[in-house]
Amino acid sequence: MDHFENKVAWITGASAGIGEAIAKALAVKGAKLVLSARRVNELERVAKETLLPESDVLILPLDMTDYTHYEEAVNQVMKRFGQIDYLFNNAGVSSRALAVSTPIEVDQRMMDINYFGSIALAKAVLPVMINQQSGHLIVTSSVMGCFSTPMRSAYAASKHALHGFYNALREEVYPDHIHVTIICPGYIKTEISVNALTETGEKFNQMSKKQAAGMDPEVMAEKVLKAITKKRRQAAFGGKELLGIYFNKFFPRLMAKQLRKMQEQNSFTQ
Repeated sequence: MDHFENKVAWITGASAGIGEAIAKALAVKGAKLVLSARRVNELERVAKETLLPESDVLILPLDMTDYTHYEEAVNQVMKRFGQIDYLFNNAGVSSRALAVSTPIEVDQRMMDINYFGSIALAKAVLPVMINQQSGHLIVTSSVMGCFSTPMRSAYAASKHALHGFYNALREEVYPDHIHVTIICPGYIKTEISVNALTETGEKFNQMSKKQAAGMDPEVMAEKVLKAITKKRRQAAFGGKELLGIYFNKFFPRLMAKQLRKMQEQNSFTQ
């Protein structure tokens, strides 16, 4: 029997990219899925492509900036499946903007989507998991949750905040047999750069060359599921950009020098 067979996994940001890839990987392993995002038509497409019977998939549209419907959403999941074994808090948006040029409203929007939406849904699901005395919360952070680069101030701040919250939460829920895994992707081949917010709050609408050359989301999804099976506290996936985590920790001055050089080359928008 597979680790995920007959388990209920709720995935936000399930309409594309990493969330879609995780949904499909879980479906192969026999999980039952709750798919959430704003675009219902894309959720329906993903649900169909999982090849799961309709009884094993619940399409549950969510706007991560509107927390008022979370309790109702949890009730819908429980009514349908009676349990929540995994919550993949995967929805998020990136940034491409200088801090000095960015109105605070854009920073607030970033925090609403990436941070407050994530922790609000976790808080709504936790009573179910505590009652079950089992569960696993998986949050998609970023390498930007471990270090920061120019043009990503709002994004990096929101991802750093996730680490602070979920690392504390992990210890709080340990007695209830609930696990927490923080996932830190580097460059994954998704449209996250296309959808990144600029200083105007509009989309960047450009595919980063580094993003386009990144790891396939399907490959990452398999690695994520292995990390969950091993109950990893934190796991980073990507290419050589992951070295930034270690350079920032052990050689911060060298890291700063490299970041300034990259900024001069304008590489943070590429």
